[in-house]
Amino acid sequence: MAVPKKRTSSSRRNMRRSHLALTPVASAECSNCGELKLPHHICGACGYYDGREVVSTTPAA
Repeated sequence: MAVPKKRTSSSRRNMRRSHLALTPVASAECSNCGELKLPHHICGACGYYDGREVVSTTPAA
């Protein structure tokens, strides 16, 4: 069984982990209502995408 001969230093460990950082979530402003939304997704507040209504957000009677 392979066992490390020397302890991995904190510098070497941190250099290995340098690519594991979390990236911030991208957000775009809805052109219809101005709410923040994910890019290329339907706006959850108004239901619009690309200037047209895709999902109706009015409550059903």
